[in-house]
This record gives sequence, C-alpha cells and structure tokens, in this order.
Amino acid sequence: MLPYPETIIKTETEDLRIERLQKSNVDDLVQLHTAVYHAPPKYDYHQKYNTAYTGAAYIGYIAYNKYGEPIAYYGVLPCFVRYGQEIFLAAQSADTMTHPQQRFKGLFVTLSQMTFDLCRQENIKLLFGFPNHNSFHGAITKLGWTMTESMCCFTIPVPALPIAKLSKRWKLFSNIYQRYRKIVLQQIHDPNFTFSNPVLTEDFAGVERSETFLNYKRYSQTYVLGIGSAKVWISIKECILIGDIEGVSEANFMKVISGLKQLARRLGIRQLQFHTSPGTQLYSLFAATFTSKASYPVLFQDFGSGIPLEKIKFTFADLDIF
Repeated sequence: MLPYPETIIKTETEDLRIERLQKSNVDDLVQLHTAVYHAPPKYDYHQKYNTAYTGAAYIGYIAYNKYGEPIAYYGVLPCFVRYGQEIFLAAQSADTMTHPQQRFKGLFVTLSQMTFDLCRQENIKLLFGFPNHNSFHGAITKLGWTMTESMCCFTIPVPALPIAKLSKRWKLFSNIYQRYRKIVLQQIHDPNFTFSNPVLTEDFAGVERSETFLNYKRYSQTYVLGIGSAKVWISIKECILIGDIEGVSEANFMKVISGLKQLARRLGIRQLQFHTSPGTQLYSLFAATFTSKASYPVLFQDFGSGIPLEKIKFTFADLDIF
C-alpha cells in the first residue's frame, strides 16, 4: 500500500483532498500550471513525470478543493547521482505550484512532507532543488533544506540583429523564421545524442547522464553541437542557453565561445547564457574572461546518501527547465 493514496485535510474554510500523482491525473498539473502562470507548461508533463527508467515514477502529490479542482502540487523527478564508483537514486524538486487563491494555507509544507515520506519509501537517498524566491524561504525555515551554494550565471552579449525577438511580433514572419532556424540547427546538430557529465571527471559528484537519462530528457527540445573537438549542449529560448560543454579546455575555450556567437548571429539572438556551480573547470574557464552573478540557490534534503553535499555540482543541463 502506497502512503497517502488519498487523504482529506481540513483547513479553516474547507476540506481538501490530496492524491498521489499518477498517469491518470497528470493533466491536472497542466490545469494548475495554467491557473498559476496564465499559460500552459512548455513541456509535455506526461513525458516529464514518467521517470520509470529509474524504477520510481510519479513521485508527488496534488491537492484538490471540494469542487475537484487542482489547487496545489509538490513533487520530484527521480534521477541517478554518481559519486566516484557509486550511483545513488536521487530526485530533483520541480514544478512546485499553489493556486493564487489558496496560498498561505500550509499546502506547500504538507505536500512536501508527504512527498519526502514517499521518497524514503522509494529508497530515494537525496533530493536537490533550485527554488525561486516564492518557495526558498519556506524550504529553508519550514522544511529544513540545506543550501550549499548558489549557481553562477554568465551572460555574454552578442552583436546581432534582433531577428528572433522581432519574429514574435508578426505571425507570418514568425513562421518563416522558425523554418529558417530549423534549417540552420539541422545543419549543425549532432543526431548521436550522447553527453557525459564533465564534473564526474573532476572528483565531484553529479547527475549520471546515462543513455536512458538522455532519452528521458527529450521532453525538452535541445541540441548538441560539435565545435572543433568540443560538444556543446544548448537550448534556445530568448537567448542561447548553454546547458553544458564537453571536451573543452583552456586551449579551445574561446573557439567554442566564438562558434556559439556565430550561431547566435545567424539566428538573430543577442545573448549567450550559462549557469554553473562554482569551483568546476567550466566555471574557471568562463570566469577568466567573463563576469558572473549569483543565480539559482542549490538546496538539498539528504536521506542518508553519504555524499558530502558540497561535492555535488551542477550545470544548467541538470535543471528540469533545460
């Protein structure tokens, strides 16, 4: 029997029903996301929450009001973390949501604690997360998350005509631009999607990027580019987001950056952006030329992993929004 298959909790104004996330109610997350952010999610939640490749899937809980409408959610995305020769079942906190009319009722804490219990039952040894300002305070003060550092964001301007931005203003131009962008990316995208985690070669712990993990990450549209002897994993939003870089060194780093700038100019994008943990080789390479500012706080819940938390490092490719 799974813990909390269905639970009723009482508030000052109404009784709320809580259900575990499952395949049959994932669409309720889409409804909740639309209510919270006034837009549907950018990713297919059915793909995103089907983490069966880890042996654990649909780890989270949804709260419903008396009308059966979803009003809050907390859940995590299982993955594997490697430290040396050992691999641990871990999970990333993701998509925390509370309906604007249901805030300050303790739902975030209640759903989080239920999810933590479920994680322990599923033998998930470690949780990590990158909270926004809405959930950071509660995570630290009410749920006991441990913060080890903040990731650093490097922003690199690119002198280019703002074609990508302008294309959003006119539908006809947007369609033409999207076809053009697709052609450009097809010319340079590596269809053999393999990408190791560089921090694992630096005596750090990090997310294990197995073939099954990379196949799972296809819920988001990303590209792997070959630039000289290096590979760059990117996504394209308002800027070119660098997820990670493999095979880079001091000798070829600026060649990689030049290649990315050239791509940005071809696509009419005026910025490159990269988020990484401090202390890694990639951080040092970027910091030698570019300035950074603090971005995502890195938080942990440790259920007995035995990994020194300060040894766990991330790049933007590890975040669920990449």
